[in-house]
Amino acid sequence: MRRLCWVLCLACWLPGVAMADGFDQGLATLWEVLWHQSGTPTRIVRWENDIRVRIRGLDAQAHREHTLEALRAVTAEAGIKLIDVTDLPEAEQAANLNVEITADNQLEDNQPCVTFLDFRTETRIDSATVQMRSRDAWRCDYHEAMHVMGVRGHPAGQTVLSYFPWKIDGLLPLDRVMLHAWYSSRMAGGMTPFEALPVLADELIATMPDKAAAIQARDQFFATTVQQMNDYAKGKGDIPAVVKRSGKATAEGIRFGRGEMSYFLGIAYLEGVTVQRDASQAQRWLERAATMGNRGAQAKLGAFR
Repeated sequence: MRRLCWVLCLACWLPGVAMADGFDQGLATLWEVLWHQSGTPTRIVRWENDIRVRIRGLDAQAHREHTLEALRAVTAEAGIKLIDVTDLPEAEQAANLNVEITADNQLEDNQPCVTFLDFRTETRIDSATVQMRSRDAWRCDYHEAMHVMGVRGHPAGQTVLSYFPWKIDGLLPLDRVMLHAWYSSRMAGGMTPFEALPVLADELIATMPDKAAAIQARDQFFATTVQQMNDYAKGKGDIPAVVKRSGKATAEGIRFGRGEMSYFLGIAYLEGVTVQRDASQAQRWLERAATMGNRGAQAKLGAFR
């Protein structure tokens, strides 16, 4: 059965001015992009085939070139081929990405655009649909293009994905870092946040002038983040800022997120990613996740028997 991953986009456009991201802030942004706005940490999903796009709807011709510009920008960074099938007679059947330009009174008032990712398993994107109000399409294009590529979060840093937009007509350096890492040979669909974070961090380090200092900052960030996620998964202390900031988190969503994080911590300790390998810690976290109904954890526990 197909699963639809709903990605709410651009829920608000608030003016904001802040200092340029340092390495720590950049890494925090990359961590936050691994969270869905519902307050749940997510796995890596990405395209494994060419993207065949069909652009239709109200004033579609007027918006077509800018929409394609944004999609070409993200696919070029990712190394994925983009094919415009809009004018083909069989466009409806050929397209695996549909972009629909809607009337200005469509969608919710605080939701000018939205992306739906369709995947059978949380690893590979099978198809996607984007809806954008005609009056908002220009400012939505790059934001939605990032979501189309499987990058689902809305971090607070300098990225077109932020609710506090720094730029809406082109990609920012952190967006390129995300896409390079997301579609690198080291990344794979289905990776947990702790498996993905080192790949994202190394891509960011490659852009830093002082790589030794960046590596030291990375290691400290990993240690701090793991401790914070230990507390979060146990229900101790405050919930992470990325969860609170979304404005979409619910008590049930947080409970589910804690179960997912318990599983992700178990995998991290089992595989030695972001943390030192520790079989006893892995078993402890997987058992905790299993008691919360996580089927992946229940399956993994078989390795300890």
